[in-house]
Amino acid sequence: MTVTGGTATAPTRLLADGDVPVDISRVPAREAAERELSRPMYHENDPSLLQRGLDRFWEWLDDLFGAASGATPGGVLGLVTVIVFAVALVAALWWRLGTPRRAPGTSADSLFPDGPRTARDHRTAAARHASVGHWNEAVQERMRAIVRSLEERALLDPRPGRTADEAAAEAGRSLPAHADELRLAARAFDDVTYGGRTADEPAYRRVEELDTALERTRPTLDTAATGTPA
Repeated sequence: MTVTGGTATAPTRLLADGDVPVDISRVPAREAAERELSRPMYHENDPSLLQRGLDRFWEWLDDLFGAASGATPGGVLGLVTVIVFAVALVAALWWRLGTPRRAPGTSADSLFPDGPRTARDHRTAAARHASVGHWNEAVQERMRAIVRSLEERALLDPRPGRTADEAAAEAGRSLPAHADELRLAARAFDDVTYGGRTADEPAYRRVEELDTALERTRPTLDTAATGTPA
C-alpha cells in the first residue's frame, strides 16, 4: 500500500511486458485511463456538435412548454387550444384585411411604374394576360389603358406618379355618368396591386366594359363648375 500525504492509496497492479506485476497508484492510473479513452477510436459514434445543440434546443423547448402548460388552465390541452385559437385569429384577420396597403400618393403607387406606353399597348397587354387567365395582371393593364386613353384624349393631364384613385376622381368630374364605375375600377386595381387580393374573370370584364364605354362617351366639360352634365 502506498501512503500519499497521510492518506493510504490502494495501488493498482498491472502486468508489464514480462508478466511482472507493476504497482501504480490510483491517480496515475486514472490519468492513463483518461488518455486512453480520449483517443478518437472511442468517439466515432458520438453525436456531432450540431446534434448536441439540437438536443439542447429540444430540451429547452420541452421545458418551456412544460412551464407554459403548467401556468395555463387545462394543462397541455389548454395550451394547445390557446395556440390554435391565436393562429386562427391571425389567419382570419389576414384574409379579411389583406396585406397592409401603402399610403397613397407615393411614387411606388404610380399607375405607370414602367414608363410611358400608349393605351393600345396596355390594352394589348391586358388581352394577352386575360387569354392565359392572369386576371390580376389583366385588371392592372386594363386600368392603365383607361387612364392613358383619358390622357390621350386630353381629359386628364399627363402627370407622373398619379395613382388609380386620383385618376378615377379626376376623370369622374368630366365623365360623371361613369364616376362610380371609375371608382370601382380603381379599387379593383388597388386590391390586386397593393391589397393582396386575387381578381377573377368577371372583375376583369367589368374593367374592360368600362374602358369600351368610356371610348364612346363624350365628356361633360362644365361638370366641375356646375356638378351637372351640360
